[in-house]
Amino acid sequence: MKTMLLTSAGMNIKEEIFKILLKPMNQIKIAHIITASKPEKDISYLDRDKKAMIDVGFLVEDIDIEGKNKEELRKILKDKDIIYVQGGNTFYLLKQIKESGFDKVIKELIEKGVIYIGVSAGSIIAGPTIETAKWGGADTNDVGLVDLDGLNLVPFLIIVHYNSKNQSIIQKQIKNSKYPVRALTDDQAILIKDGEVKLVEKI
Repeated sequence: MKTMLLTSAGMNIKEEIFKILLKPMNQIKIAHIITASKPEKDISYLDRDKKAMIDVGFLVEDIDIEGKNKEELRKILKDKDIIYVQGGNTFYLLKQIKESGFDKVIKELIEKGVIYIGVSAGSIIAGPTIETAKWGGADTNDVGLVDLDGLNLVPFLIIVHYNSKNQSIIQKQIKNSKYPVRALTDDQAILIKDGEVKLVEKI
């Protein structure tokens, strides 16, 4: 049973996270993948999201995938119920994902029924490419990443933090994309469960 929740703002839509849990919150072990935040100056969002997870009883472990290999990642992640891939710089995140082998390991875990939750950059990487990360000047490619192919966990591109300010710029970019595009506000997420894709919203 494959379950993924792709969000703009993580615990901002926590009610939807609660709905997909397979056991009580105080038994849920979360791998909090913080790698994308490393190039960012302001990481207050990271602490805020983690506090929200701990406050509801989740068992949270911060994990940086940079410098790790497939074997190390399998060992670190083997007992986790949720792989929660945080936001930050999408280009930096994708570079570390490919160098560490996380791209292979995450697919193995999802196949086994581990829940994948993406936040911002963590959602963008799930698509066929991460091209939306540069739309509207969202992220800078300071790592010189040439191959923008994503994890291809879903057959569409994700736009995060969609709002009235970036709407016109993004609409122009959508017309030039060869892939279908799904745009998410900070109060929305895409739930993929057993092959069904559904937009969910904060009430």
